[in-house]
Amino acid sequence: MSALTSAAVTPRPGAVLADLLPATSTAARARGREIALVVGGAALTGLAAQISVPVPGSPVPVTGQTFAALLVGVGLGARRGFLSLALYALAGMAGMPWFAEGTSGVGMPSFGYVLGMLLAATVVGALARRGGDRGALRTAGTMAAGMAVTYAIGVPYLALATGMSLSEAVAAGLVPFLVGDALKAALAMGALPAAWKLAGRRD
Repeated sequence: MSALTSAAVTPRPGAVLADLLPATSTAARARGREIALVVGGAALTGLAAQISVPVPGSPVPVTGQTFAALLVGVGLGARRGFLSLALYALAGMAGMPWFAEGTSGVGMPSFGYVLGMLLAATVVGALARRGGDRGALRTAGTMAAGMAVTYAIGVPYLALATGMSLSEAVAAGLVPFLVGDALKAALAMGALPAAWKLAGRRD
């Protein structure tokens, strides 16, 4: 069986789910696959951002983009995850309307969460390389770390952008999302280890 048609790469430590994709026979095809993964990760995040529900009393809506960004980081690894979210952020800053609620630019108070997701995707990607998505508890910890990084940048940015105090920004930009984040983490706890199990690669 050729490398092009092989179902998965040779098992090795430090792999992420994207590494299970079929290998390619030429350097050009390998680069094309890398570009496709990065662009696909950005597109997934932009699409998930359109799943948006306003939160009364908060300028930050509940969206699917944070969950998508973390899945991109875990699935692609730190380098690809960073590039995907950098592409997502830069395209949105340039005017592509794929931030939450179809917005773009840097003027909205929630832009800090976009920056936070960029770093979070990198962090969870690095953790995934160390097996952070191979079991339920490790996956929960990985997702919690990514969410914490997102809020660590998003909440202070919200305070600066709106003139809120830090406690007000926490109340408006963190507390309303905790239950949803717990549900997202629970979903990831089931989905990611199951993906590894199906691939026959679980530790």
